[in-house]
Amino acid sequence: MAAKKSKKDSKANDNTIAVNRQATHEYTIDEQFEAGLVLEGWEVKSLRDGRVQLKESYVEIKRGEAWLCGAHVSPLLSASTHVNPDAVRRKKLLLHRRELNRLIGSVERKGYTLIPLSMYWIKGRAKLKIGLAKGKKLHDKRAAAKDKDWQRDKARIMKHG
Repeated sequence: MAAKKSKKDSKANDNTIAVNRQATHEYTIDEQFEAGLVLEGWEVKSLRDGRVQLKESYVEIKRGEAWLCGAHVSPLLSASTHVNPDAVRRKKLLLHRRELNRLIGSVERKGYTLIPLSMYWIKGRAKLKIGLAKGKKLHDKRAAAKDKDWQRDKARIMKHG
C-alpha cells in the first residue's frame, strides 16, 4: 500500500514558482542573494498559476535600486478589466542597503552580472534568488559538460558495481 503524503510534504515541494536553468550553464555563480519583489495583484495571481519565465531576464541597478527586467509574467484571462497588464514590466527588487551597496560595487568595479536564478514562495511572499555571476567562455562550458557526464557515468558504475 502506498504511503500517504502529508499536507506538510506537499506544501514543501510546492513553493518553487520558476527556475532559470540556463543561468548555471551560461554563468559561474559566485554569490547568491534573496530579494523580495514589488508586484501588482494580477502578477501575484499569475505567479500562483506558475505563468512566469525567467529565461531572458536580468537584474539591472539604476539610481541605487535593483530592478528585474525581461521577466515575462503572462496575465491570466480572468484578469481585471480596469487594469492593463504589461507582461514584461520592470519589477523593483527589495534588498537591504548593505546588500545593494555590495552588489553595486561588484557589478561596477569587478565586472560581475546579476542574474535571476529562481523564484519561489516564502510565507506567502514571492522571493527571487539572484546570483552574482561571471559569464563562462566556451571552453568552460565544455569542461562543465564533461564533468557532468563523468559524474553521471561514475554514479552508474557505482550503482551496478
